Parts: sequence; C-alpha cells; structure tokens
Amino acid sequence: MSWNSYGLDQIAQRLVLNARTRDPQSLNQSYKMRMAIAYGLERFWGEHLRLQGREQTKSDYWKETWDELVTVMMRSGIQLPNDSVKSENTQQIKAMSEKLWQIGADEQRVALAVLTQLCDCIVWWTQRYK
Repeated sequence: MSWNSYGLDQIAQRLVLNARTRDPQSLNQSYKMRMAIAYGLERFWGEHLRLQGREQTKSDYWKETWDELVTVMMRSGIQLPNDSVKSENTQQIKAMSEKLWQIGADEQRVALAVLTQLCDCIVWWTQRYK
C-alpha cells in the first residue's frame, strides 16, 4: 500500500472558500471541527444538526466537510453513511447514529485519521483567508 493524499489540501481550500463566500464568520468553525474529531465520527457528523436552522451557514460548512469526507473515504474503499437527516427527526438521527457506531474499529481509525488531516488542511487555509 502506498500513500495517497486524496487531494485533501485542494478539498480543504475549496471548503474554506465556499464557507467564506457564504459567511466569513463561519470560518471560525474550522477550529471547532478540528477539535471535535477527538469525540468521534458520530459527534462530528451530528454537529451540523445542532446548528441546522439557527446558524445555517455554519451547519452547511460542517455538512459539506462531512460530505467531502464520505467521498474521499469511498475512493479509499471505506463506506461511511451519509443519510439525509433533519434535526427535528429523531428516528432519522437514531438510524444514522447506529450506522456510524457499527463501523468497524479499523475503518473508524482510518476515517478519523483522514478527517484529522482534512481538518488540519482546513485550519491552514482558514488562517490564510481569514
């Protein structure tokens, strides 16, 4: 097996520029994303729900980051769930959380490592464009 960057730096730059275009204040979420990784995939994924509706541009930034992670992981052969979920639908949240908790430990570690690198890139680009 060899190293593959999966274009994380380019993805991060695009995410930061999109967030900056929508609402420059949402760039502060970059640092929160990087810190949230320590709590696991389910909590990282769920953060967009907490912000949904009341701070939508921030929610969009989290969700776009999750969507990009799912795409990158798919290219690496790891399937992460990405159901469409609304913050007011408890059943949808429960179903998605269960899917995330059923991911094998090795796949979780790989996904968290990739997410860490992606968020490190996001923080770097945020520092350049803020």
